[in-house]
Amino acid sequence: MKDQFIRGIQMKWENISPYSYVRSIPAVQNLQHLEFHKPITFFVGENGSGKSTLLEAIAIAEGFNPEGGTKNYSFSTYDSHSELYEAIRIIKGVRHAEWGYFLRAESFYNVATMEEEYARGTVPSERLHQISHGESFLAVAQKHFRPNGLYLLDEPEAALSPQRQLTLLMEIDRCVKEESQFIIVTHSPILLGMPNAEILTFDDEQIHPCDYEETDSYQVTEMFINHRAHLLRRLLENETDTM
Repeated sequence: MKDQFIRGIQMKWENISPYSYVRSIPAVQNLQHLEFHKPITFFVGENGSGKSTLLEAIAIAEGFNPEGGTKNYSFSTYDSHSELYEAIRIIKGVRHAEWGYFLRAESFYNVATMEEEYARGTVPSERLHQISHGESFLAVAQKHFRPNGLYLLDEPEAALSPQRQLTLLMEIDRCVKEESQFIIVTHSPILLGMPNAEILTFDDEQIHPCDYEETDSYQVTEMFINHRAHLLRRLLENETDTM
């Protein structure tokens, strides 16, 4: 893809209260601008590092509903999003996305419920509540991942087995080949293995690029697989000693 739909973001911190908690997130508080160079960008880092907060803010600034769905979804079951979106100015490319979807694991139940409400009297419902959580995630990907689309995914691996994560990886690759863009928050070493993706880590109190092998997701998984017995012995013996 020659040009991303979202080339980057610029921060207008004057739009945020000096007392806002988002100013205390280490990786975010000093952010002034961020560029996206490839069709797939991964956000990685420890829990609480600000990955999902920033992705959510980008999604809202781009016109998506805070709880997820397409840009046609307009509902609120619990107003929990931060005001960070008020500081974000989207730097757009010359092309415009023809479609898009914001998928977030923590509020997907609400989106599935609203999908049934919106479907009444118009088009048949996908009935996402009548299939497993993992199957519903893949159903959304297979229906809503279209050519020339913008897709923001927050921990899409949450409901997926390793095999299904590979299926999702293939769906993402298919869409990228059809000129789509993805920004994804993930802890999955499987998804992070996507070739030619940009990985931005939120660790070390700043957002910066890193290689696949440098991510905690890879390193911890590799260490566990190759040294499982030794690692478990050390962890569990230490736990016993503290009891």
